[in-house]
Amino acid sequence: MAAYAFLATERTIPRRATMADNIGLMTFVSAFLHAFVPLFIAVDAIGIAPIYFALTRTLPGAVRRRVLQASLLVATAVSVSFALLGKAVFVFLGITVADFQIAGGLVLVALAGLDLLGTGPRGVAEGADVGIVPIGVPLIAGPAVITSAIVLVDLYGPVVTVLALLANFAVCWGVLANVARVERLLGRTGAQALSKIISLLLAAIGVHLIRQGIGG
Repeated sequence: MAAYAFLATERTIPRRATMADNIGLMTFVSAFLHAFVPLFIAVDAIGIAPIYFALTRTLPGAVRRRVLQASLLVATAVSVSFALLGKAVFVFLGITVADFQIAGGLVLVALAGLDLLGTGPRGVAEGADVGIVPIGVPLIAGPAVITSAIVLVDLYGPVVTVLALLANFAVCWGVLANVARVERLLGRTGAQALSKIISLLLAAIGVHLIRQGIGG
């Protein structure tokens, strides 16, 4: 009876965290941080912010928020899909990461050219369409993010990689959601001037991606 009472009491006592549990948690946190940092650099939310501002500066606040939501949803879907199925998709379609870089670079160069050489300001309807391309892809979910995600899945597993992706996109949302404050500081003329400068930088980024793709 004493032995039975001891066993019954033991079952009711909550199990304390063991050293193995702590080591497992530390390993998970370490893996998460190792996955988060390269993805943070690849997403480059700070670098995207002025481009996002230039592409959406003519949109009302409500439309700009919808564009941001759409771009992040698309970027998340594309990044997670490629993280889990990227290698299989590339093999099935017979394409490489270099091909993806060239395609993304051409999109950015074309968009920048339209803005730099256009005779009028970007219209609201046209601006509202930029949420998926190029903001969602290839600016947020660009070749660097997709390539990093595919490599990180092999290193740290799909769970850690997907969580790191989601955390980075949450940071990106926080940065881009507050970009409208820059517009109020610059004024309309300053915003238009900055838009042209950013379009030129956007074209340069596109050329850089094309060069990387050709070199790869």
